[in-house]
Amino acid sequence: MAVFDTHTWLSSDGLSLSARIHAGDRTRAPVLCLPGLTRNARDFEDVAAAIAPDRQVICPDLRGRGQSARAPDPATYTPVHYLGDVLGLLAGLGVERFVAIGTSLGGLLTMMLAGTDPARLAGAVLNDIGPVIDPAGLARIRGYVGVAACFADWDAAAQALAAAQADAFSAFMHEDWLRMARRTMRESAEGIVFDYDMAIAQPFADDDGATPAPDLWPLFDALAGVPVTVVRGGASDILSAATAAAMQARHPGLDLVTLPGIGHAPTLDEAPARAAIARLLDRVP
Repeated sequence: MAVFDTHTWLSSDGLSLSARIHAGDRTRAPVLCLPGLTRNARDFEDVAAAIAPDRQVICPDLRGRGQSARAPDPATYTPVHYLGDVLGLLAGLGVERFVAIGTSLGGLLTMMLAGTDPARLAGAVLNDIGPVIDPAGLARIRGYVGVAACFADWDAAAQALAAAQADAFSAFMHEDWLRMARRTMRESAEGIVFDYDMAIAQPFADDDGATPAPDLWPLFDALAGVPVTVVRGGASDILSAATAAAMQARHPGLDLVTLPGIGHAPTLDEAPARAAIARLLDRVP
């Protein structure tokens, strides 16, 4: 695992937020790694190790996850607030231009960053996410986000993940599930628990899916002119093959990598995904 420093900053509403900073060549565009809805900076520990020290790698814990503070108002667990937090992080670090690697929610934030100021994006990796989100996948996410669980030990936690997600990662062995458990959970006085505030589910509860989905294509189109890689799980229920193909058609030169037999979302530790990230970084000074 790459060595990192911990950087903390305050959100506009006073939350203490945390990021891992992996040291690297500061003359090159740094890499900002943005995790999925229930995930945290630990998801990118191997990705960061592969990139640093060639570039600085910045891996934040979004509010309510990992080492970042839980929000007293669950209504702030929204992409708009996450975007503001990330912009505050970049401002505090003095980062003007960067490559973003975003998994799921992190990919949505990547597109939002492009929509806010496209000149800042030197490149982007969208991991199993696009401008159209499959309703089946959203329904599945609504079914598990915010459901608390507690496990007696790490082996029990790994077995529970395997039982719940075997369809998405059919090739995983116990060691893989144990690694995922350590990335997504933490030790508490009660046992092993998920490492996020269960209240992040509140915005889902407030919107049962009846609200029409916003048009995200303009945000994706803001990535025009920069290298873009899309990693798609071949069994994904979030990013369909049709949407991925439409993204490729709208962005000439987009590097689309599909990982057969993997659901939502690839870990980015897969060899084809790692090679695709390296290809993209080779195109960015």
